[in-house]
Amino acid sequence: MKKFFIFISGMFVLLVGIALVLTNVDFNRLAKDNAYVQITKPTSVEEMKLDSGEIMTTYWYTLPAYHEDGRMIEVEFSAIKELREEAYLMLYLTNDNNVSSYDEVSFEEYQRAVGEG
Repeated sequence: MKKFFIFISGMFVLLVGIALVLTNVDFNRLAKDNAYVQITKPTSVEEMKLDSGEIMTTYWYTLPAYHEDGRMIEVEFSAIKELREEAYLMLYLTNDNNVSSYDEVSFEEYQRAVGEG
């Protein structure tokens, strides 16, 4: 009986741990390369009408991005809202230039990362 309670307790701790990891870890950002961009106007805007009648808008951006070592790459990514012009973003990349996520950063962080100024 004691072994049964130890087993149940261990399973409970394991399940709580798994639940915490799944709710707190963003797998789109985990172990990804970073590059930095300055936002300009969207390259294109797509509107799609859903079955409910609601219109879904996607903003596409094609921009030069810079790795911390100074390499420049061109990236294309989308957003569900128009991003603020002149904003600086840190991109999370897979396969060198596929954007999986992004965060806005300060101008100072952008400068530090790409070595400008």
